[in-house]
Amino acid sequence: MDRYWLLTWTTYASWLPGDARGFVSKVREAGGPVIHNVVGTPYDANMPSLGRYAAKQARRRPIYLKQPHAAALLDQWRKLEGHRAWRLSAAAVMRNHVHVVVGVFGDPDPADLLRDFKSYGSRILNQRWVRPEGGRWWTASGSRRRLVDEQALAAAIAYVRKQRNPLLVWTRDDLECKP
Repeated sequence: MDRYWLLTWTTYASWLPGDARGFVSKVREAGGPVIHNVVGTPYDANMPSLGRYAAKQARRRPIYLKQPHAAALLDQWRKLEGHRAWRLSAAAVMRNHVHVVVGVFGDPDPADLLRDFKSYGSRILNQRWVRPEGGRWWTASGSRRRLVDEQALAAAIAYVRKQRNPLLVWTRDDLECKP
């Protein structure tokens, strides 16, 4: 594998910008909009006015996943892994967000990786369950953190393993993968 990524995204309207738990989204700073999305650096949290604005923008009720959704998602992502010749190293599905650690050949745009995971996930969810009002399971974007070395890869896998209240956590047993 040439690159490893930690991808994170949320279910629709369940974890909005401004949330007190923390979030990764564009925020305004003196130099213009920025995203605090570098591994090992602080992320933004507790911006009530941004949270109120984001809640007003949500057009539908929040989406929350259950354990059967999580199992179906992992199965689908393992198929995506084989189809794309990627290496899924870890995945965690919580009721309102997802973390995936994936290795890829070459240098594809991480937005494309995120899109593929969300698309494959939506496909299986739509096949097995009633499509949500408005048709969207996920938020529009997500976090894409490049894992620059073996230490960052190990830290990301450990982070995924240690999620609180997961519906599902999966890691590859043979953690021989190296960035």
